Amino acid sequence: MKHATQTPAASIAGGRPRRPPAPPPRGGRRAAARRRSGQWAAWAFLAPVVVYLLVFYAYPLYRNLDLSLRDYTVRSFVQGGAPFTGFANYGKIFANPTFGPALWHTVVFTVVSLVFQFTIGLGLAVFFTRHFRLAATLRALFLVPWLLPLIVSSSTWSWMFNSDSGLVNAMLTAFGVSPVNWLTSPDWSLWSVTIANIWIGIPFNLVVLYSGLQAIPAHIHEAAELDGATGWQRFWKVTFPLLRPVSAITLLLGLVYTLKVFDIIWIMTKGGPSDSSTTLATWSYRLGFGNLLPAFGPGAAVGNLLIVMALVFGLLYIYVQRRQAFA
Repeated sequence: MKHATQTPAASIAGGRPRRPPAPPPRGGRRAAARRRSGQWAAWAFLAPVVVYLLVFYAYPLYRNLDLSLRDYTVRSFVQGGAPFTGFANYGKIFANPTFGPALWHTVVFTVVSLVFQFTIGLGLAVFFTRHFRLAATLRALFLVPWLLPLIVSSSTWSWMFNSDSGLVNAMLTAFGVSPVNWLTSPDWSLWSVTIANIWIGIPFNLVVLYSGLQAIPAHIHEAAELDGATGWQRFWKVTFPLLRPVSAITLLLGLVYTLKVFDIIWIMTKGGPSDSSTTLATWSYRLGFGNLLPAFGPGAAVGNLLIVMALVFGLLYIYVQRRQAFA
């Protein structure tokens, strides 16, 4: 009778009843609650960013991709129902005779702008590291091109490059040089908008590179000077290598910005004359909105090419940075 009253658990344990599991300590429950509360707080802070990215980045990219894969007209653009054409719009832009010159103008405009913006900006940043009177005032004045609205800067440069009453031709005439048709000549229109874009982009390079130079410890330069390095050697052997991460991000941001420059070119030349200053950005706008019969699909396809170009350089930057981090 005694053995019959034992529970199965007791019989398995050799006749000794098991104790029920101890409840988790109160401190453990509080820690778990705090972790859950922290997770909810993190999601609460993250949710606005996710919504912003979805609404202002993901959805426009999706719409632009959809535009490039369909044959949209003005009616179907408003009412919907555009037929799916696949990559036919991309084939149209690749076969268009404007594509080659527009791509070349984009490359020239971007590369020349980046080289001169970075070189002049770096030179000015090094110059302003020498603390002297009115240095802060001069540095603030160099920010004016960056602070002005682009329409004001572009209109000012259009007036300066005017063939008849422009300031640049007046100065050339004063030095005995023949006037140049800066904005109306196919040989000079692209260089005119490039000069204006260089002037606008120098302050950005100056600010970022100056901040990078300020972050370099002074004792490194002092040690190089004690070792007998000249000023030029200190710059190339010490300053420039330490400035490489800042230089890389400056060039990347400048590249992404310059690829999509539209307003400066459109206000000054509208891509002309004879498409001599047309870039992919201005061509995309003209296809989609600049004609009486807009070609929304090809215009969106050109815009997607610009996005892919910027994405490729961004991924290349990330790859190089990771290689340097694990080297």
